Amino acid sequence: MRAPDEIRAFFEQCFAEHGESALGVGWNGKPAQEIRFDQLLKVIQPDQPFTLTEFGCGYGHLIDYMRSKAITPQAYRGVDIALNSLKAARERFGADPTITFYDDPDQVPQSDYLVASGVFNVKLSADKVEWTRYILENLTRFHSMTTAGFSVNFLTVYSDQERMAERPDLYYADPCFLFDYCKTNFSRNVAILHDYQLYDFTLIVRKN
Repeated sequence: MRAPDEIRAFFEQCFAEHGESALGVGWNGKPAQEIRFDQLLKVIQPDQPFTLTEFGCGYGHLIDYMRSKAITPQAYRGVDIALNSLKAARERFGADPTITFYDDPDQVPQSDYLVASGVFNVKLSADKVEWTRYILENLTRFHSMTTAGFSVNFLTVYSDQERMAERPDLYYADPCFLFDYCKTNFSRNVAILHDYQLYDFTLIVRKN
């Protein structure tokens, strides 16, 4: 199942309005975006050579962030549905032969790891049951795209009730449900990080 056209349109509009910034990829600020990067990158063992796919790469800010932390994958593959942000990413990093961008996840080679930040938070008009099915299908995709593990973040159902009621266009996930689903279907080695002061959590799946 591919992302609905309205989701693509939403992210393309964000980038058209805000450009190369956290707002341009749907986040409300750079500090929180980079806190989330820290959590997602915990799936990686950076002292060993690795390849990485970023699902929902936007204009490639994670590459900048990894470079600032001296984290260097042997190969980076970014994939996104927003064609305008992909165009910007290719312009920024096109000279680096270790970096490749895709608009079709089916074309991405298998990597050691995959990270995905914020790709499931905005559901717009999608029914919650339908969106949950879409998430589970993509978690299965992430499993097949990786050899060593993947990490992904979600808004949490443990947010304030009034906060969630104000935003019916957002998807608030149940960390316990996703933990059980991943333990049952993908790996014995699953972690939930829910202690970093934001209204979300990070799911980490490590393979044997």
